[in-house]
Amino acid sequence: MKTWLNNTPKAELHLHLEGSLEPELLFQLAQRNQIQLPWSSVETLKQAYNFNNLQEFLDIYYQGANVLQTEQDFYDLTWAYLLKCKEQGVTHVEPFFDPQTHTDRGLAIAIPFAGISQALNDAKTQLGISGGLILCFLRHLSEAAAFDTLEQAMPFRDQFFAVGLDSSEVGHPPSKFERVFAKARAEGLLAVAHAGEEGPPEYIWQALDLLKVSRIDHGVRAKEDPRLMQRLIDEQIALTVCPLSNTKLKVFEHMGQHSILQMLEQGVKVTVNSDDPAYFGGYMTENFMALHNDLGMTQAQAQQLIDNSLSARLAP
Repeated sequence: MKTWLNNTPKAELHLHLEGSLEPELLFQLAQRNQIQLPWSSVETLKQAYNFNNLQEFLDIYYQGANVLQTEQDFYDLTWAYLLKCKEQGVTHVEPFFDPQTHTDRGLAIAIPFAGISQALNDAKTQLGISGGLILCFLRHLSEAAAFDTLEQAMPFRDQFFAVGLDSSEVGHPPSKFERVFAKARAEGLLAVAHAGEEGPPEYIWQALDLLKVSRIDHGVRAKEDPRLMQRLIDEQIALTVCPLSNTKLKVFEHMGQHSILQMLEQGVKVTVNSDDPAYFGGYMTENFMALHNDLGMTQAQAQQLIDNSLSARLAP
């Protein structure tokens, strides 16, 4: 199964570039940029990756992102992820990045754009990996801050094709960002949003009806609302599900409880993705293998999940 998965072309539609920062590279960049880390070694950092919820993860995630300082740092981060994609048969990527994580600590927005875009362009020519970049707004910040970020990003409009919404979900409904998403869509950008991970099914309704998203990131709590489930099936709205992330952050206590295969069998267009692989214990193949080992996923189900990811692509 593992060999077959690695050899089968697939798309990854839910990946935070900052969340692919492996501990070894994090320490390397800290040394390069002369940044003092709160962890004494790669091992102590790995031990800190024991999260009870989304917020505990985010606290360490934002701390780790501080080592990203230069265009080269963002290139190296993105390129390391793309090499892993090549190894695992991922032929199309639509990664997220969080500009506010970097601009709020004084970096010009041009710096991450330059490094990430160069790596994605090199991946097309050198690795045969297509895709496009999604700019995410941090939902724990204000809509006004999101408007500022969109304005700063517009000179680089050719380097991203969609906007997204991520970070702490509970208490930050999609409705909070209705106007900035309308502005982004008016600029010709597509939209996606995290909804129904820790937040309720109502957040999925809001993302669809108020933000007019083309895809829902996570969306596993849709199962609690039969009417919503029917809509997802009828309209074939893709959910970018992240199994290892969901168990690491206790959305499900263990993989044996995960609902992704049930949703697949019901006709929901679910896909498999790795979210923040450096923190959650695996990239695409590891996520698929977890479903195979713990839920008995068959090769036919794996193929359907892969087909779903390829048909749910939004970037050319």
